[in-house]
Parts: sequence; C-alpha cells; structure tokens
Amino acid sequence: MKHTTRFAALLALLLGSFATPYGTAATPEYAVRERIALSGDGKWDYASIDASHQRLYVTHGNQVQVIELGTHKVAGAITGTEGVHGVDFAPELNLGFTSNGRSDSVTVFALDSLAVKQQVKVSGKNPDAILYVPQAHQLYTFNGGSANVTVFDVPGMRIVSTIKVGGRPEFAVSDGAGRIYFNIEDKNAIEVIDIAAGKVIAHWPLAGCEEPTGLALDIAHARLFSVCKNKVAMVIDARDGKRVADFAIGAHPDAAAYDAATGRIYVSNGDSATLTVAQQLSPDGYRVLANVPTSVGAKTMAFDPATQHVYLPALIDGALKVLVVAPGEK
Repeated sequence: MKHTTRFAALLALLLGSFATPYGTAATPEYAVRERIALSGDGKWDYASIDASHQRLYVTHGNQVQVIELGTHKVAGAITGTEGVHGVDFAPELNLGFTSNGRSDSVTVFALDSLAVKQQVKVSGKNPDAILYVPQAHQLYTFNGGSANVTVFDVPGMRIVSTIKVGGRPEFAVSDGAGRIYFNIEDKNAIEVIDIAAGKVIAHWPLAGCEEPTGLALDIAHARLFSVCKNKVAMVIDARDGKRVADFAIGAHPDAAAYDAATGRIYVSNGDSATLTVAQQLSPDGYRVLANVPTSVGAKTMAFDPATQHVYLPALIDGALKVLVVAPGEK
C-alpha cells in the first residue's frame, strides 16, 4: 500500500511538471530600456515585425516608418498610405502590404527596397487588420466600415472573394492549418473563417468581454487570447470557442502577443500605461507576472521572439516614439 501511494505521488508530480512547462522559469525584470524617436505626426496604429529582414514597421498618419531591429535606426518610410492601419508580409515573395483606411486600399511594396509596387482597392470600407496566409497565398483585409473581409490572391492581387462577417472585425490570426480567427469588436465575439470554404463557419460570443480588440494564438495548445476593454483577457479554446480561463489586464488594450518559447502573453494597455506580462502555467492556467510601466497611449505593440523585446509606439512630449521594453536581471 505504501509503495502504491508513493508511486501515485511520484506520478502526480511528473504529470504536474508536464502540465506546467514554463512555471519554474525565473521571471526577468521587464522595463523600458530605450526610446526610438520617429519623425512626423498623425495617429499611430499597428506595429509589426518582418523577421526576414529584421525590421520593425510602425504605421501612423499617411505613412509607415521602418526601423532596423539591429540598430534601432530608421531605415526608411512608405508614404501615400492614407489612414494606414496594419502591415503584413510575404517574405517568400519579397512583398509587404499595408491596409489604408481612408483610401479603402492596400499598398503593395518590396520588402528589400521599400519601393511601392502598386495600390489596389478593397471591396469594403476602412480596411483595418490585414493578414497574409502563406499556405493559401492569400491576403485578407478586415474592413471595419463595411463588416466584411476582402480576399486577394497573391501576388496577382486579384480579389477572389468578399466574406460577410457579423460585425466590425478587428485583429486576426491564422492557425496555419486552414482557419482564421478574428475578433468582432462591436458584437463581443470571435468568428472563424474556413479558408478552403471561403466563409465564416463559427460565431463565438465572448460573455463578459467588452469590445475585444487584440488577439493572439497558441497553436500548440489551441488557445486564443482575446483582450477586452473591461480589463480582462479571455482564453478561448480554438477548437470549440469555449472560455477556459481569464486574467486581469489594464485599460484600453489594443494588442496581444503569445511567445511559444516561454509561454508568456503580452498585452499593451494604452490608458493604464502598462504592458501586462502573463505566464501560461498550463493550457487552462495563467498568472500575471508583471504590469510594466510604459506611457499613456502605448496601446499597440510588436513582439520580437528572437530578443524578447516588445516595441510600443506612443506620443511622448508631443513626439512619436517607440518604447522598447526588454527583460533584464532582477
């Protein structure tokens, strides 16, 4: 009997270690380590990283400024992008794309030279989030002013379909296996597109979530992280839409990122002027590690998994700057 009890205890300990793969890692001290100054003015929106060329893209006003990650120097700009929101990349084609809200268009540019190649109209109004799916060679714009999604073939940039959705679409992520997930901000929900079918196949209400914006995905565990205006991040099973957990965040969150290497989730909170860092203890268990002070308005971000750096644009003393939050020794 004693041997059985000891075996059961040992088995439980082993299973517990598998259930919490990141829980024993030491938590670094996160802080703003640098501020990168940008020129120009105008409302800023998404920040995105092109890993193939090691560049950070920050959208604001009618331009996108491009920063070299290695030096944090400005490499150039893409102009003529009226009311630009998002950027995404097709590195295998040396192409990048911006969603231009005021001109209802997409700008296509070369990743190496940043030269504009063409501008094409979308089939809706105010394209916001933008997502390139390499497996399908398709580009998706999520049109906030017309509650639909434009689908382009790439690189031809021909519109192949327009998908009606259930409200105002926000951030979108792909699982790389035929599904796209995106928030419906004005209906407090997540919807799912089946790429092969070319249509929405699921609408999952997010009870207790107000105006979901940022969205991240843990592909290995099929977990979605949707951040809500009412200071909560919801963890959703990407297979059936069930809520499995949540954790507290700050006010006015507008972006989220998941790091598969550490099991950490990052949420940028513009009104609280914080970056929430949460630890995944198991697929259904989460703990907030830190709320790192940033700056008022630092609501969007880009996460670089290679360096663990988080880049957050914000207006500071009347000038647009990018805060660089990085881990360090305690």
